[in-house]
Amino acid sequence: MDETVTLAAQFGTNEGPVILINKFSIAPEGAEQLVKAWAADAEFFKRQPGFISSQLHRGIAGSGVFLNYAVWETTEQFKQAFNSHQFRASLDAYPSSTVVSPHLFKRLAVPGICIA
Repeated sequence: MDETVTLAAQFGTNEGPVILINKFSIAPEGAEQLVKAWAADAEFFKRQPGFISSQLHRGIAGSGVFLNYAVWETTEQFKQAFNSHQFRASLDAYPSSTVVSPHLFKRLAVPGICIA
């Protein structure tokens, strides 16, 4: 998402809690396969230390864009799960047209609007 800060660079920090925003772009006919692969990964992540929650969203009107919003206690805990052999092996289950854009965020306080 940010061409100047990679996910690998973000893994070099240890902050928390962190929010993973992952955009998936696919050919629309791959939607069912993507949801199935994502659900299997979400089941794996649910069992990992530091996982808090996750939600998958899909663009409307036949869009091939999906967005995953996941909350983790720390960057380090997400990194451990992300780099696990089991998760890395599961990536082949996604449609071949899948392009992913993962990025980690932290909540910000904006006075009168939102709290951190």
